[in-house]
Amino acid sequence: METSLDPNMLTQQPSRKKGGFRTMPFIIANEAFERVASFGLLPNMTRYLMGGYHMDVATGTYVLSIWSAATNFFPVVGAFISDSFLGRYRTIVVGCVTSLLGMILLWLTAMIPQAKPPPCEALSKSCKSSSTAQLAFLFASFVLMSIGAGGIRPCSLAFGADQWDKDGNPKMSVAAFRKRHIDLPKSKEACYHYIKGSKIVVPTDMLRCLNKACIIINKEKDVKTDGSATDPWSLCTVEQVEELKALLKVMPIWSTGIIIAVNISQQTFPYLQASSMDRHITSNFQIPAGSFGMFTVLTLIIWIAVYDRLIIPQLAKLTGKPYGIGLKQRIGIGLALSCMAMATSAIVENMRRKTAIRQGFADNPQGILNMSAMWLVPQHCLTGLAEAFNAIGQTEFYYSQFPRSMSSIATSLFGLGMAVGSLLVSVIVKMVDDATKGEGKESWVSSNLNKGHYDYYYWILTILSVMNFLYFLVCSWAYGPCEGERTKVPSEGDDEGMREEEPCSESRTVDSSA
Repeated sequence: METSLDPNMLTQQPSRKKGGFRTMPFIIANEAFERVASFGLLPNMTRYLMGGYHMDVATGTYVLSIWSAATNFFPVVGAFISDSFLGRYRTIVVGCVTSLLGMILLWLTAMIPQAKPPPCEALSKSCKSSSTAQLAFLFASFVLMSIGAGGIRPCSLAFGADQWDKDGNPKMSVAAFRKRHIDLPKSKEACYHYIKGSKIVVPTDMLRCLNKACIIINKEKDVKTDGSATDPWSLCTVEQVEELKALLKVMPIWSTGIIIAVNISQQTFPYLQASSMDRHITSNFQIPAGSFGMFTVLTLIIWIAVYDRLIIPQLAKLTGKPYGIGLKQRIGIGLALSCMAMATSAIVENMRRKTAIRQGFADNPQGILNMSAMWLVPQHCLTGLAEAFNAIGQTEFYYSQFPRSMSSIATSLFGLGMAVGSLLVSVIVKMVDDATKGEGKESWVSSNLNKGHYDYYYWILTILSVMNFLYFLVCSWAYGPCEGERTKVPSEGDDEGMREEEPCSESRTVDSSA
């Protein structure tokens, strides 16, 4: 007997599985090349702007800080565009093409003589300033590379996928504002709107003014038959309210990361310092001035490996905590190390400047001192340790304090802090330059670093870092105890194999019988 097959059944057969591990090399390579194009260029762009476009150190630092801030901020915009309009793959394509166009424009500024002002005259040492068109051509390349980073980073790392399709935060804010005149109910019985099956059915008492956004005034008018809100801009769920509360609660802790972002963003001045020092390792090999940042990266990588594989298991046995020490303690250690890094930078720069004057290089900033550039290694290593503790501690802290629906926001908050820190660098440098130059005085951040006082600038950052550390202690105390982290546990019936321990003393879930 013959068996006939429905032709439609043939089209329902599972197709060959796509994705998986085979795609990882492409994703990693795409992300790596974009990082090389942005971070790899940043240290060496200082000399390019000073030599090719005749900018002074303060102006060059200002331009590069704005570029760095834009590069760190555009991924947030790219995440929104990806998840709301284009999708990840289209956004990656647009980002790659845009980044490539930016690199081509930057390459053309070096290849086309008319794209830069003519070289300075050797005898008179007079330099013609850049024209508006030349600067526009240069800045266009920076903008395109920043936009490209905004398309590549959020999609490659997928840190923007979870939260942007959930527009609860703006709707929740509008709903709370619309109901600002109503009184909060004295009882907690059947007056809040929550998703069926949700563990969170009653909002917490923190920021109680926001609880008005989920109050049901008239159930027949406010709620549909399927349980959803008739107008999401007037009625939100308890879960949406608690998500915004979680975000607002961590903002003081997040703000403490701005100053350390300023310290991490100091790439212009260490490059100029290294350029004036003896960088030889052997008689025939010397480290490029722009490569001293590798000591920061190497310290970061080595410490993470040692801490994760050797130190954490031992600390976990002693403290009983899965991560060895609390996340807020790790953030604080990073801030303290950042203070030490800036103090070390100030001391080394003071030594370098005195050596330059003693050896007769006061009027020759291009001269190479008889002082090893290895003196700069300790400050880079301390910066790497500070970033290892603080950056990773911040990310894990946000991840542990947010609900799962906000995990992507947790991973993007540090990048947003870096963007704000880069902007603050430009403000600080501008203020120091304007306050210290004039009336025949040499600016502390002068293009002639042997006549300037970069050591004073580093001491300013040290003072700001110490004040920021004290501010962190206050914020940490005000936040309250937060010891839990998400840990991998063998839990039967848990599809993700994850258990989220309650990190704070306040309970996030309320029994429906309450």
